[in-house]
Amino acid sequence: MKGQESARMWRLQLLFGWLHFVLAVPSIYLLLGLPLVMREHGWSGTDIGLFQLTGLPAVFKFLLALPVQRYRAPQGHYRLWALGLCLLLALLLVLASQQAMTTNRLVLFGLAFAAGVLATWADIPVNALAIKLLPQTQRLRAGGIRSAALFLAAIVGAGVMLLVQQRWGWQAPFLLMAAGLLLALPFLGRLHEADVLAVECQATRPALVDWSGFFRQPGARLWIWLLLSGFPFLGAAWLYLKPLLLDQGMPAQQVAWVAGVGGGVVGVLASILGARLVQRLGPAWVTPWFMVGALVALLALTGAVWLQASTLWLVVAAYLLATAMGAVSSLMFGLMMFFSRQQHQADDYGLQASLFVLTRLLVPIGAGALLDRSGPAGMLVGLCLATLGVCALAMAARRSIAQATVDACIPDDRADRAKSKPAPQVS
Repeated sequence: MKGQESARMWRLQLLFGWLHFVLAVPSIYLLLGLPLVMREHGWSGTDIGLFQLTGLPAVFKFLLALPVQRYRAPQGHYRLWALGLCLLLALLLVLASQQAMTTNRLVLFGLAFAAGVLATWADIPVNALAIKLLPQTQRLRAGGIRSAALFLAAIVGAGVMLLVQQRWGWQAPFLLMAAGLLLALPFLGRLHEADVLAVECQATRPALVDWSGFFRQPGARLWIWLLLSGFPFLGAAWLYLKPLLLDQGMPAQQVAWVAGVGGGVVGVLASILGARLVQRLGPAWVTPWFMVGALVALLALTGAVWLQASTLWLVVAAYLLATAMGAVSSLMFGLMMFFSRQQHQADDYGLQASLFVLTRLLVPIGAGALLDRSGPAGMLVGLCLATLGVCALAMAARRSIAQATVDACIPDDRADRAKSKPAPQVS
């Protein structure tokens, strides 16, 4: 019986991991992969830069979450939203495949922007559904799987899809991405969401958005500050890693393998192992140490750049940074699930995701200004100092995290007996 329960949980985890992967690949391909194709077809730097505005919808997840939370169905509320939005995104990708790089640029921008809206929007019911269906003991693992899926999506979207485009033409990447989405829909449609939440009699009427209630949760205010600051400084260092490695004299092809493929693989492994470590030791205990690990990784990269170290030291520093990225992102995603209230999964998740994306976009702008003013070492020193403050904040937030994750690390069999409700099934 316990083996069947574990198998069902793994099927759920893999389904949500696949959904995170196929929703992330189109955005990454459009933002990070397609600019290379654009340059080959004569797009200017300004045109390519303006095209990055297609990623703007991610900042407004809190608004996209409102209709998902408010307009509910008696049976399979989040499941129906996820099915509809994923299907629309797949159809839009098929439509984009019928265009060409020589199509009017405004048309391409419109299609890419619409894809960004749908991918961002679909992410909300998918995560809300995961929060609903997964018991507390599975949420940290879900954060690790999601982080690993995003690292894999970065490898595929910014690398593999470019190779596919060069080998088979413009249509192939879009059709492959659409096929990945369509592959998940039958499994998503067979989830029994209503079985888990039959007690939610309010599912038949609109739920009001209550963001003030989110902030009234025990420990929510400290958690928000940690959410805003825990990842962006690492993310800024990762964003500028490739230019830094090039400036240190590393060949471009080696940079692509080290920071692109190798870093992505390390991030995947760190996401999975980091989530396992958090699950065993507890989020409240591990969180400060993960932030200390992030500081160590940044210090290693700072030392390598400052001392103009050998290639080996640069590679080690890059992989330390990828390790910290994977571990911290899996922790952040897992904790976001714990701070999403029952019956408010969509709007709570949307609010947290918007805040997470906002600082992830703003911090690199400040880091870039510091890079221009003080050079690579000066920028990295600034990121180290900021991360030192995050370490102090993580220590202060330990009690808040412990309150929110009190049942996160109890054994699965005890959790199941305590909850005394059937596990969700996916065929």
